[in-house]
Amino acid sequence: MRILLIDQHFAVPRLATSTFPFVLMSELVRRGHQVTVLTTDQGSGRGSWYETEESGIVVHWAKVPYSNHMRYMRRIMAFFQFAGRCIRYIHRLSPFDIVYAASSPLTVAFPGVYAARRWHCPMVFEVRDLWPEVPIALGALRDPLSIAAAKWLERFAYRNAAFVIARSPMMADGVVETGYPRERVRVVPNACDFRRFDVPAESGKSFRQENQWLADRPLVLYAGAFGLVNGCSYIVRLAAEVEKLVPEARFLLVGQGREEQMIRDLARELGVLDRTLFIRPPVPKNEVPRLFSAADITMSTVIDVPALHKNCANKFFDSLAAGRPIAINHEGWLADLIREHDCGLVLPARDIRQAGQMMAQALRNRDWLRQAGRRAYQLGRKQFDALRCVDEVEAVLYAAIGDQEIEQHRAAA
Repeated sequence: MRILLIDQHFAVPRLATSTFPFVLMSELVRRGHQVTVLTTDQGSGRGSWYETEESGIVVHWAKVPYSNHMRYMRRIMAFFQFAGRCIRYIHRLSPFDIVYAASSPLTVAFPGVYAARRWHCPMVFEVRDLWPEVPIALGALRDPLSIAAAKWLERFAYRNAAFVIARSPMMADGVVETGYPRERVRVVPNACDFRRFDVPAESGKSFRQENQWLADRPLVLYAGAFGLVNGCSYIVRLAAEVEKLVPEARFLLVGQGREEQMIRDLARELGVLDRTLFIRPPVPKNEVPRLFSAADITMSTVIDVPALHKNCANKFFDSLAAGRPIAINHEGWLADLIREHDCGLVLPARDIRQAGQMMAQALRNRDWLRQAGRRAYQLGRKQFDALRCVDEVEAVLYAAIGDQEIEQHRAAA
């Protein structure tokens, strides 16, 4: 197949953001498919497109600035800017057999539908976050006109998709609630890239030796964005509670985002900054396994908004791949998995004292940490292996092309 992926946030391993789409597309290339990607170079400023080859993937990068530090309106402008530039750029490309448009943002539907109609091929639409449900819940969309426009765009994207791929079962339910046929929805979550996290134990030990504040102490790791939805202030407050019970425990936050200064200020106010809690800038994705190897338990948090309980955080699946238990602070399908497989902690969102007691108890129980990590790894192997997820996506793409061929045959008849 000749596949065009339109993904505004596509990342390669040398970058510090999610690389599961790269894993997916590079494996499709390895299987003999031709993959072209339209995406953004988010930090290079304004300018023209440029092209690179990444493990056999032809990537066209548009210079569209984007950052977690941006306000919502500036981000929305970046979304529409990328969509418009893609539509113009598509005229330079040769035809494809299928278009794969990956949201968020929903605006990728515009170039996705345009390309599919131009080349008379099907479009598969991937849902990574439920838009506009999430921005409405967060207050980013408030006035009735913008909400109505966003809901129209959601229906437009689904209506023009041969299939919709949802990253979680709860997201799939949200797609079906719009009226889209359930039989054309497939759930393909973020996956565990076991090859990337297959690092020797010495990798984590060397990290500990290089950081004397850590040494042989228990380590709780958060590796991700410091954005509004991530709610990292919860981890700071948790660290202050855990210090009272397990003074030797250490927390490491690795990332960046618009709330970084607020997080630092709170940590300083609570007296944990650079004592029991440390904040470091993001590292390239290919260095992340070393951090996980050093950790005793990892964390993935969100603010207390029910719409975010449907998330499919990369951090969760990285933790499974690394064989580390994971702690989250929300309900939803990930919480159900943790409880069912006893592979981590589901901490209360509104009772930080109880959360601190739960974390302290876990950190004291070295045997549970090892066993929970083993169960996390087994869960990842059984349900979320990256190669199995690629199989599922590939099957959807073939099904979409098959359906299109049937429709064209019927039209010709």
